[in-house]
Amino acid sequence: MQKYAKFLKNLLTNKRKWEEVNTMVLNGNCSAIINKIMPIKLRDPRSFIISCLFGDAMEENALADSSASINIIPYIIYMKLGLGELRSTIMTLQLADRSIRRLHGIAEDMLVTMEKLVFPLDFVILDIDEDVETLLIL
Repeated sequence: MQKYAKFLKNLLTNKRKWEEVNTMVLNGNCSAIINKIMPIKLRDPRSFIISCLFGDAMEENALADSSASINIIPYIIYMKLGLGELRSTIMTLQLADRSIRRLHGIAEDMLVTMEKLVFPLDFVILDIDEDVETLLIL
């Protein structure tokens, strides 16, 4: 029998006594939920900008999005890195504005340094215009 099942059985058959009721102080967020008050709207915590280094060649700012399932890098930045051939692919991407983009290819096992950690990442190389505001998506 599982431990939690045994615990519940003992609790329900009164072999185990309930502990004394204690008062617990709630923070503002819990109080808002219990009282059905609308909590304060906060920024989206799922994405943030970090600095990363590609090999020893280039430092870029990247958008770290925990809900993203692929890593995207513009073709122009990939060419600046000079990492050679890409693995060809027939994959296409449909963007948020419903436009469809073909890929140049996939760069496999690119070493990306973030702070003191080094990660081997696969990147989808997409032909988009390089802009000051354009970020890599990790």
